[in-house]
Amino acid sequence: MSSNALTSLLRPFLHDRFLHALLLMGMLLYAIGPQPLRALSGFIDWRTIMTLLGLMLLTKGVEVSGYFDFIGRQIVNTLQSERSLALFLVCAAAVLSSFLTNDVALFIVIPLTITLKKLSSLPISRLIIFQALAVNAGSLLTPIGNPQNILLWSKSSLTFMEFIGRMAPFGIIMMLSLLVVTWFSFPARKIVKAPNTQPYPYQMRLLLASVALYVAFLICLDLDVPLYGMLLVFAGFLLLARQVLLQIDWSLIFVFLAMFINIGLLTQLPALQPLFDQIASLADGSVYVLGIALSQVISNVPATILLLNYVPSSALVAYAVNAGGFGLAIGSLANLIALRMAGERQIWLRFHYYSIPFLVWATLVGWLLLG
Repeated sequence: MSSNALTSLLRPFLHDRFLHALLLMGMLLYAIGPQPLRALSGFIDWRTIMTLLGLMLLTKGVEVSGYFDFIGRQIVNTLQSERSLALFLVCAAAVLSSFLTNDVALFIVIPLTITLKKLSSLPISRLIIFQALAVNAGSLLTPIGNPQNILLWSKSSLTFMEFIGRMAPFGIIMMLSLLVVTWFSFPARKIVKAPNTQPYPYQMRLLLASVALYVAFLICLDLDVPLYGMLLVFAGFLLLARQVLLQIDWSLIFVFLAMFINIGLLTQLPALQPLFDQIASLADGSVYVLGIALSQVISNVPATILLLNYVPSSALVAYAVNAGGFGLAIGSLANLIALRMAGERQIWLRFHYYSIPFLVWATLVGWLLLG
């Protein structure tokens, strides 16, 4: 490996302040409540890690092929105003997240959105923020829209359509609310395009290879052999386009590893066990607030896992953990993926300007619907 390649791989790790904070937190938690080293690996959801890495590689493959640039130029040439483009991207993110899961939706729409930066003067950061909100709102509708719903559905006796029926009122209100806010947040002014926005050829061979690998990867996930799928994707790009392996955000993988380990260490602290044991006896309102609060501290998927150890799967828990995806960036892993892919430090603060009011609104709407 050349020195330039090594530098490009190490640079994200050296500048990733969030990863550094997670590592320091992990060392503190380990010092308070030591665990056998082999137990740390058990805290990690390896399926999520392998799925995330596979999707990152596949999306980067399509991006390197130039296809996102091609599609971006088509969109900019078709949609004339910032408002219409924002509404289109928000709806696309929401619909995709309902049936492809929220992280897959982001890996499709965020690279496409970033491509628009070089084609126009669009407020890309704001678009990415609204897409992160959109996948939270859109994915809560179906039992396969996000990891917490998959867990809740697996623990319930509901059919696919019954689950959608349970979540539809909440999902519809949150999505309509987001579209209204999108309408007022993006002006109807005409998009200022770059001098040359005409589509140009992309690398068809790399695009087709990425699509073929994506299909194979999905089959492996469906067969519950994610490791083979991830290795197949890695080997494919190693042979066809090694630059893809160098350009993905490897530090994001370590962020997720650190998060899983930190959450595992936190839930194993002896001082917290009596508190966890009291969850089963809490009133509905307290469980609802706890689900939202836990999501803001340990993210909504671990919060769901923790709650389901003490209370049954219900609309109450589903509304709580899905509402908890708004608010702080850590509330949903999808938020972290979107903001990391944006590659801008300022976007983290701007995200909370919109997401915290949405958390307050989602909390109120969810509780009123449950009442």
